[in-house]
Amino acid sequence: MINTPLEELRFIEELKAGKQAAYSQLLDDYQQKVFGTCISFVPNREDAEDIAQEVFLEVFKSISNFKGDSKLSTWIYRIATNKSLEFIRKKNTKKRFAFMQSIMGNEIPMDKTSYFTEFDHPGILLENKEKSATIFKAIHTLPESQRVIFTLAKIDGKSYQEIVEITGKSLSSVESILFRAKKGLQGKLENFYKNDKS
Repeated sequence: MINTPLEELRFIEELKAGKQAAYSQLLDDYQQKVFGTCISFVPNREDAEDIAQEVFLEVFKSISNFKGDSKLSTWIYRIATNKSLEFIRKKNTKKRFAFMQSIMGNEIPMDKTSYFTEFDHPGILLENKEKSATIFKAIHTLPESQRVIFTLAKIDGKSYQEIVEITGKSLSSVESILFRAKKGLQGKLENFYKNDKS
């Protein structure tokens, strides 16, 4: 485990030099954390594992370009967040494409797998899966900047300071976006539960 800035500097140099031991340590230190971030955005174990693998491939590929402007962990979480968002955008594009195809009459098999399959996430301490699915669906209807900050803060459990570093936004901006996200979610969930009862 790396404890001091000097150790981190040395570790980064070893990664850049392509040392196997450094790569193994990186995986040991960050595998679970990166998976935790990915599954916060994409609550499906298989997909989150695939994205986490992509994150590490990107880290290994791009480590030579890492300039050290931020902590190594911040840079890795930024990649994990971006890869997760990329995955969601692709998934949404596929859904829209399938919808258009069905309207045009050339029916293609729809993706029947539930997107929200994983709720044993450390950030989700809810009494039942149905409620979790509803909350995740509501989160995914938020504007992207709100979704990112809400997910990092409330599901992945990142501190405000970490979110500032990962997103590059100011602290006041992070606080106000988080406030808007909570208000937006409240409204969406109230509507959902009202409609659900009727």
